[in-house]
Amino acid sequence: MIFPSYNKRMSRLKIVWPTLVLLPLAFLFSQGGGSITQQYKETADKLIAAALADHDGYNKLAYLCDRIGHRLSGSPALEQAVIWSAAQMKRDGLENVVTPAVKVPHWVRGRENAEITAPVKRRLTMLALGGSVATPSQGITAEVVPVGSFDELQKAGRAKIAGKIVLFNVPYEGYGKTVQYRGVGASRAAALGAVAMLLRSVGSLTQQTPHTGMMMYLPDAPKVPAAAITAEDALMIQRLSDSGDKVTVHLFMEAHMEPDADSANVIGEIRGREKPEEIVVMGGHLDSWDVGQGAQDNGSGCIASLQAVALIKKLGLRPRRTLRVVFFTNEENGLAGGRAYRDWVGARVNNHVAAIEMDGGAEKPLGFGFGMAPGPQSERALAKAREIGRLLKSIGADSMTPGGGGGDISPVMEAAVPGFGMNTVGVHYFDWHHTPADTIDKIKPEEFQQNIAALAVLSYVLADMPDRLVE
Repeated sequence: MIFPSYNKRMSRLKIVWPTLVLLPLAFLFSQGGGSITQQYKETADKLIAAALADHDGYNKLAYLCDRIGHRLSGSPALEQAVIWSAAQMKRDGLENVVTPAVKVPHWVRGRENAEITAPVKRRLTMLALGGSVATPSQGITAEVVPVGSFDELQKAGRAKIAGKIVLFNVPYEGYGKTVQYRGVGASRAAALGAVAMLLRSVGSLTQQTPHTGMMMYLPDAPKVPAAAITAEDALMIQRLSDSGDKVTVHLFMEAHMEPDADSANVIGEIRGREKPEEIVVMGGHLDSWDVGQGAQDNGSGCIASLQAVALIKKLGLRPRRTLRVVFFTNEENGLAGGRAYRDWVGARVNNHVAAIEMDGGAEKPLGFGFGMAPGPQSERALAKAREIGRLLKSIGADSMTPGGGGGDISPVMEAAVPGFGMNTVGVHYFDWHHTPADTIDKIKPEEFQQNIAALAVLSYVLADMPDRLVE
């Protein structure tokens, strides 16, 4: 998952439209509220039961994680994953399986290391940030200046920053707030003459685990190397500096960009029985960072979407409209797959009834966020969505809140397609996010099954109910 605020990257950012005005319950029931719930209760219960008894989805995710592994854009592993995913969609009986080509950025990490050289010698656990440039071949050795905010950086000024390595030792206060230092910290420091930037990892858990992720260079500042270090190492540097010692660090990085690489989105469908030209699209992103296995972020979103549709087909259900699954490529460092999908559908984007993305991990689902430009249509659509949400009460995933979407579906949402983003409890997601710890063992099978159930019910009802979500 990328960082919210720079386009969604950037901003990965979940598209979150302003809070919608909610309809009074009396209005809902006066308009036949409950009819969608009543009409689809039996089918929803069958889908939920099938998902909660299913082990095939978890086995597919384990294969992707254990046999293919992390899948950074431009890597052979991502292309292996594309081939495997298309074959898996065909094995699951999806129709019209295609892999439209997408050009993606190709950033290479290379060798890297860092260590404190004075006043003590200590190896630092680090990961270059995605998109960073390299150090000179001999590395960089310089004094470190810790700061706790952009304001503190500015107060230090060029006199204290020039020629130094800036360490943003910023406590984690939620991803949306803290990720800005990963995004533009290097450029803000370089504008004052810094030769490199270190970042206290943007994550909720401190267990000597560094978190990588996308950064960007602003056009009005030099490009300097940027890397994340663990919270423990950042705090140690802070203590040494606070004691009055001059702290120096040697940083070596080979990170660099190569020419854009060939990749692809992976697309499969269950064709609608009455209105096949109308589409409900659902998916996640197949790429991941080059550490861990990309299990939570975002193999889980891809495989849960596929398994939801596979179970619909297994139960012999064929909705009125077409259900389309997309494994998007290059969400983490470019969003090329989401833009390419929007270009691929062209004017047919107007036939999209809804877009659904799961890109927040596979912890226990709470429901969905609903994103659409405010207005009377959005109020009516949210009312319908809440009727669908009630079908998920048995698994505690019945919440349907204003504001939602996802980075990959943001291009079609910009074309006025209503968007849904899966919401989970999110207790541990940012412990593992963009780290070597994002592995299959962090996913609880029973919670993964609940995510599959929620996606199956929402997508099927949206594709089958007599009227479109938005007329």
